[in-house]
Parts: sequence; C-alpha cells; structure tokens
Amino acid sequence: MSPYTAETTADEVAADCQAQIAGKTVLVTGATPGGLGAAFALAIAKQRPACIVLATRSRATADETAAQIHAAAPDVRVRCVELDLGSQAQVRAAAAEVNALDETVDVLVNNAGVMACPYAQTVDGIERQFGTNFVGHFLFTNLLLPKMLARGVPVRVVNVSSDGHRFSHVRFEDLGFEDGKVYDRWTAYAQSKTANMLFSLSLAEKLGNKNLVSVSLHPGVIWTNLGRDVKTEEFSQISELDRIQGHRSILAKGFKTKTLESGVATHVVAAFHPSLDAPELNGSYLQDCNPVKREEMLPWGRDPIDAERLWKVGEQLVSQSFAY
Repeated sequence: MSPYTAETTADEVAADCQAQIAGKTVLVTGATPGGLGAAFALAIAKQRPACIVLATRSRATADETAAQIHAAAPDVRVRCVELDLGSQAQVRAAAAEVNALDETVDVLVNNAGVMACPYAQTVDGIERQFGTNFVGHFLFTNLLLPKMLARGVPVRVVNVSSDGHRFSHVRFEDLGFEDGKVYDRWTAYAQSKTANMLFSLSLAEKLGNKNLVSVSLHPGVIWTNLGRDVKTEEFSQISELDRIQGHRSILAKGFKTKTLESGVATHVVAAFHPSLDAPELNGSYLQDCNPVKREEMLPWGRDPIDAERLWKVGEQLVSQSFAY
C-alpha cells in the first residue's frame, strides 16, 4: 500500500479495489449527504457492489444519499435502514431489519458518530459519546455477525476512530464523568475513539480464525457536520491539550485538514484492500491509507487486556453476552 498517501482519493483506491468491491453487500452507518459515510458509499458505488445498505438516524437523509448513488450508479441496489445508535431498542430493531434482508452483509463500516457534544446521556443512560460511538456500534455489530459469519466467506468490520484518541484511554472506573459533573467533551470523545480501536482489536482476536478482518482508522481532519457542536475557535483547545500532554510531533505537524475525498480513501482501504488480509495486520489502526506501526501507537489504543475488559463492559451495558 506504499503508493497511497494523505492525498490519495477514495476514487483512486476504489478503482484499485474494483475486484474486491464488485458483487459485495456493504453496510455503512451514518450516511448523511456531505459526510464521510455518504462519500464512501458514492466512491464504491462506481465499482459495481451488489448492494449498499445505508443505516442512518434519519430516513430522509438516507433517501437523499440513496438518490445520489442511483444517479451515479443506477444498477447498484440501495437499502435504507433507520438506525439510532443512542437507543439500544432501536439498534436491535435495525439489526433485525438488516438480518431480514435477502442480502448478507460482507463489509460493515461503523462510521456514524458524534463529536465533542455537550454532556448528555443516551436513552439507556450512558454518556452520549461513549454510548453512540462505541456501545451502539458494539451491539449493532454483534447482532449482525452471526449471519455475516454463517456463510464461511471473508467478511470485514471497519470502525472509524480518530487520532483524537490520543487525549484519553478508556476511563473504566468512570465512563460517565460522574454523571457529567466532571465532563470534558474532548476527553469523552477521545475515550469513545479509543474504544473504537479496542473493539477492532477484540474482533480480530476473537474472530480472525473465522474469516473476519477488523481494523480501525483515522480519516483525517475534515470539515463535515460531525463538528456541528464545535465552534472553529474552540479547536484551539485541542492544541492546548496537545501542549499539556506533550504531543510534540502533533504540534510540529500543525493543524492540517483533508478533503472529503482524501479522508474516505482510508475507509476504502480499510474495507477492501487485499493487503489487510495478512493475519499480522488484523486489528490494525490505519491513517493516511496505511497501517500505523504498532510501536508508533499509543499504548491504550493497542492494549489487548483493555480490549477484553472493554468487551465485557460492552456486554454489561447492553445486557447480553457475545461468545465466539
């Protein structure tokens, strides 16, 4: 994958992965027009997948993205499913709807999320960022996996994380910030993004021998609706956190942004590139279209003990065990 860089576009990667995309059923969560999920779906639609399933909180936004896909690739089937990751009951209903489709998901891209929002709880009483970004996807994924794995063919699960994970490990002893009393929006976001990385690590460990590849990724800093709760001037807080925590390499590189097309290139690599079939890359974390070397990762984003602990926390929070 060395030819790929931070400037590589999703269309370029999708063209390279045409053989891996063709005929596949791909589900992406979070597909609002102008966002990462929609851009990913549009990029792969041109390479003849069998079906794209758009799982979003708003059916209207899914329909809008579906119309864009039909315009670009009229022969691709598109299914729209309502998915509210902040409600476990609704997640279960969405998973049941997906499992009832004639198609079976080959590639699941857990892309939806919230970022640095004011303190709130999900319907189930979980801090909103952790509940939406990790717990909702943990439940949704595990409910889809039995059907995905039943055919014995290779499948992938991609978890969209962020380099914002650098600001916090998973706060196992206080996931909810004392019910908001000591809440910090960026620490909460970081915790949820670390959880996304550890989730992929667990999936790779538990199911790598059953034809499943799971990786996480940082798409880059991209201006989308994800940052709707963050004012531009508030991004200075990120640099201050980097100074406090001693992230000198981040400060030296400066605050660089990507285009939407370059950002979702890493999504396409994670979802389809054949190089990631190598067993040693299962559970990897990708940035700029390439796996990050283990020694260059922060310890809390690659800790197998924390990954297993997080799995058990996820099971407790959804009141269901998932043994493989």
